[in-house]
Amino acid sequence: MLKSIVDGYMQKVCGIKEHCERCLRTERWSGSVVLMVVDAAFTSIGLNYFTAVVPKVIEFNKKFVENGKIKSLKDMAKADINELRNLWKNVRSWNMAKEVASYLSTLSEDDKVALRKWAKSANLENWRNDPIGRIKGVGLITFQYLRMMGGIDTVMPDKIVKRVVNGILVKAGLKPVEDDIEFIKKAEEVALACGYMPIELCWMTWLIQPEGKIMRMEKYSNILSKI
Repeated sequence: MLKSIVDGYMQKVCGIKEHCERCLRTERWSGSVVLMVVDAAFTSIGLNYFTAVVPKVIEFNKKFVENGKIKSLKDMAKADINELRNLWKNVRSWNMAKEVASYLSTLSEDDKVALRKWAKSANLENWRNDPIGRIKGVGLITFQYLRMMGGIDTVMPDKIVKRVVNGILVKAGLKPVEDDIEFIKKAEEVALACGYMPIELCWMTWLIQPEGKIMRMEKYSNILSKI
């Protein structure tokens, strides 16, 4: 029963697998780890991802990355916060992005290697004591988001993911899971039992949400391949 319920949801988001696999290969945002970190920092304050975060990350790319001002995590760590605030006012987002960039840049000269190295060694149970987990503004959701972009097949316990996955559990006659760490484990278990990657289950919950009269998967199909 659980599998048929999950299958019903997944059929609404055909093509999701390639987006998830690109995320797991650390190839979102054309493989720019700087943009992935900025994306995570903007997303952490809870604004609408497609209408608020994505346009600003694109603008950041044009103003700072494409012209060579911020090419690497090391550059991001040294960037002038006042200049950055002309693009995005929230200081906490920038402090977080700069600190994450600063730490990751110590792990490797290659940004992609650095993010993947951290993600592989990061421990979910002990996330608060992780060098990234300790950074102000990085909650468990952001921690998981960065791990996913670093190649870890898992889920983020944000409110939409929890609402949809717990709804699936209830439909299947199972108990919903409120505790975030336990929820992550349960969602991973459900995905794998139904023949999907945990990250697919996670992305599905966002992309089936309606915006206006159409589903996000359709509404944003033109930009999904870029991000």
